[in-house]
Amino acid sequence: MTEETEPAGPATDPSAPVLAPWLREILRCPLCKSILSDGKGPDGPELHCTDPKCRRAYRIDDSIPVLLVDESRILPD
Repeated sequence: MTEETEPAGPATDPSAPVLAPWLREILRCPLCKSILSDGKGPDGPELHCTDPKCRRAYRIDDSIPVLLVDESRILPD
C-alpha cells in the first residue's frame, strides 16, 4: 500500500508562493496604482506598495489579498 501525499502549496509548504503568478502580475495598489511586492508583516504574508510615498501594506488572508485601503497599514520608514 502506498501513502498518498498532498501537493505542496501555501498550506503545506511555507516557502511556496502565496499567490498565483498570473494574479501577482495584475495586482496594483488600490490607492496609488503602483506595483505590489511580496512582504512579511506581523500577522503573515502581505503585499507592499512599491511607491515610497504611499508605503501601504495589504494583508493576505487564505491566499486572498485584502486590497482595501481602510484595512491596510502604513509601512514604517
